[in-house]
Amino acid sequence: MFARAITETYTSRAMLAAVCDANPVRAANWLKWSELKSVPIYSPADFRKMIKEQRIDTVIVTSMDRTHHHYLCEAMRAGCDAITEKPMTTDVEKCRAILDTQRETGRRLQVCFNYRYAPRNSKVKELLQTGVIGEVMSVHFEWLLDTKHGADYFRRWHREKANGGGLLVHKATHHFDLVNWWLDTQPAEVCVFGGLRFYGRANRERHGHGADYPFATGNPNAKQDPFALHLDDGGYLENIYLKPSAVDGYRRDQNVFGDGISIEDDLAVLVRYRSQATLSYHLTAYSPWEGYRVMFNGTKGRLEYEVRERSYVSASDTDHNFEVNVQGGSEWTVEEPVRILVHPLWSKAQQIAMPKTNKGGHGGGDALMLDDIFRPKRKKDPLNRHADQRSGAWSILTGIAGNQSIAERRIVSIKDFALPL
Repeated sequence: MFARAITETYTSRAMLAAVCDANPVRAANWLKWSELKSVPIYSPADFRKMIKEQRIDTVIVTSMDRTHHHYLCEAMRAGCDAITEKPMTTDVEKCRAILDTQRETGRRLQVCFNYRYAPRNSKVKELLQTGVIGEVMSVHFEWLLDTKHGADYFRRWHREKANGGGLLVHKATHHFDLVNWWLDTQPAEVCVFGGLRFYGRANRERHGHGADYPFATGNPNAKQDPFALHLDDGGYLENIYLKPSAVDGYRRDQNVFGDGISIEDDLAVLVRYRSQATLSYHLTAYSPWEGYRVMFNGTKGRLEYEVRERSYVSASDTDHNFEVNVQGGSEWTVEEPVRILVHPLWSKAQQIAMPKTNKGGHGGGDALMLDDIFRPKRKKDPLNRHADQRSGAWSILTGIAGNQSIAERRIVSIKDFALPL
């Protein structure tokens, strides 16, 4: 997504100078697939060397979540600005290192929250800003990942909590950021109940889904398994994931009903915010449909919001509306249904008209976010969609506190982290 934006859409504003990746075969194959053969490739050990030799201005970090802090801090110390995928990082100490480094260096750090830019989410922000339901007192938020998209987190490196902080950090960071942004507040206390209820070997033996195999590709036991991802597609998956696995052993076609999964697939979260508003949130990673429902209760009424999202398996070129599903490649150009209802006190509910602008990655948010990154506006955004390191930190702290809450079976106070926010 970022490479295409730089090399096709924003050529007058940016140039892709180099790529740094732990797997040279993956990097080379990706460059060939993307038709960017002339871009030099560096290993992680030569990250500083890359910055110096290529005279890098800005580093975009899209690596495994647990490594974000390393590249962000190194880039800022080397005099670069930085842009990072969410989540900004995965634990308190890494978050502290990023915040301290940014403050010491004064470099700019942007966190990519493309859901803020989706027109449907922006419309909710606009409505709440007008005070249409008064002061928001409580939010109920349900996020559903279906058995294509949700299962994908249990095939890949995300299945180990040390790599991405589990779905509370890696995935729900999007959702907790939306609540922080919609309500213009920050989390204060967090309590979570969660567990591995659907995926994993023990659950397969109990409910009968799936089959027994370590990796799906080439295994006859996986041929009829609807949860299996086969990498020998002769295209993107084979070149970017299967062939490079010979170098580092990483396979993204692991059995979602196998061993070694340390993350939760069912999470119930309670949050109290600084504004005294409360959130009840539930994430289900094994739903028959994909999307989310949010209900806001305010002093002047209620706002109800529902979105049905496109299902996909992450291995995408979202800037071209191309995403890989479990059976192979597919073009997606459908609109994602949206419903917003405002229920004022003492009067009839009103359905809010939405323009048809939800095509493309993340409900139309990707393109708008990229425009903000590569063609920033001088005029202040009234919706304040641009996110810096502070927003990045607040978005992950709910999930980090939630992981602690699960482990210690207690309510966790954000102030106990003593971060410089």
